[in-house]
Amino acid sequence: MTRTALLLLATSVAACSGHAEAPVAQSMPPQTTDTSVVLAADSPMLKQIRRAHVELRDLPTDEIVTPGKLEANPNRVSKVVLPVTGRVTAVLVKTGDAVKKDQALLTIQSPDADAAMSAYLSAGAAEGQAEAALSKAQADADRASDLFEHNAVAKKDVQTAQSALAQAKAALEQARATREQSLRRLTVLGLSPNGFDQQVVLRAPLSGKVLELSVVPGEFRNDTTAPLMTLADLSTVWVTSQVPETYIRFVQVGERVQISLVAFPGETFEGRVSRIADTVDAPTRTVKVQAELDNSHGRFRPEMFGSVHHIESTRPTPVVPAGAVIQSGEHSMVFVETRAGRFERRPVTIGARAGDVVRVVSGLSEGDTVVVDGAMLLQGLLRRS
Repeated sequence: MTRTALLLLATSVAACSGHAEAPVAQSMPPQTTDTSVVLAADSPMLKQIRRAHVELRDLPTDEIVTPGKLEANPNRVSKVVLPVTGRVTAVLVKTGDAVKKDQALLTIQSPDADAAMSAYLSAGAAEGQAEAALSKAQADADRASDLFEHNAVAKKDVQTAQSALAQAKAALEQARATREQSLRRLTVLGLSPNGFDQQVVLRAPLSGKVLELSVVPGEFRNDTTAPLMTLADLSTVWVTSQVPETYIRFVQVGERVQISLVAFPGETFEGRVSRIADTVDAPTRTVKVQAELDNSHGRFRPEMFGSVHHIESTRPTPVVPAGAVIQSGEHSMVFVETRAGRFERRPVTIGARAGDVVRVVSGLSEGDTVVVDGAMLLQGLLRRS
C-alpha cells in the first residue's frame, strides 16, 4: 500500500473515532474557596442571582421615635345639626357614604318653614304699604311747598308735610330691611319664596364621608343642638404623638417627619408638623405634636396606631437592600461581586433598618455590587466546599 493510501486511511479512522467520542458541552462547576465562589459565564446559577449597587441615601443621624395615632383633621370635621325643628321625612345617606359639598342629606317637614314663608309674605305686604305711604307723603309735601310759594299756607304746614315725608321714607327702609331679612331666612332654609308646604333640605357643609348617623325617617326632632350625623373630609389626616418634654426642643412646626403604621408593616410615610401644643401634659410630662399626612389615596383611617420619627438632621449614608444581608450568629455578611461571576463573602457592620434598606457602617463602599437575591445559594456552595 502506498504512503498516500496509508495517510488517507489514517485520516478516515481518526475522523470516525472523533465523531463517536465527542463530549457533550457542559458548564464548568463552581469554583469555591473558604470565602469566594466563581461561576462560569454560562452557569445556570447566574440566572438565580440578582445584584444591586451600594447607594447613598440621606438618612437621619438623630431622631426621636414616639407612639402615634391617626385622627381626622379637626378642621375638616362637621357635626350636622337641624336648622329647624320638625319631622324627618327622608334620610338620603347612610354610614360610610361619600358625599359632596351641598349634597342633600335629609329632608324635614317643619312648621318653621311655613312661619318663615308667612313672615316673608307679611314683610312684602308691609313694604307695599310703606311705598304707598311714601308716595302720598311725597305728594303732600310737594303740594304744601307749592301752596307756600303762593302764600296759600303757612310755613309750619310745609314743615309738617316734610316731616311726614321723612317718616314715610324711614318706614319704607325699615319695611325693606324686614323683607330682606325674611328672604335671607328662606335662603338659609333652602326654601323658595313661592308658596307654603315646602320641606327643608339639609345639605352637606363639606365633601367627605359619613362617619356617624343617628337619625331615621319619621323622627320628630325639637333639639336643634343635637348632632344628627358626623361628616369628615379624610383627604388629609392628623398624626398625633406625645413627645417627651426633654426632646421637644428638637421639634419645629413645618419639619418633616416619618410615620410607620402597624397596618402597613415595612412602609414609611412622610408628613409635616402642623401644630405643637402650647402646654405640657402634667401627668406624662409630654407635649402633644400633630403632623398632617396626605390621604388622597384613602388608605389611612382614624384611630390607626403607629410611630412617628422626628428627624433632627440627615447625612448621606451607604445602604443595601435588607435581602442582601446574611446573619450568622452575631455577624453580618454580604456577597460582593468583585468581577463578572466572582462573588466574595465579606463581613460588614450594619446599622438600623430604614424601610426596605439597612445602613452600612463599615465593610462596603458606594458603588460596590452586592448580591440581593441568591445570597443563600452562594452561602450553600461555600458550605459544601
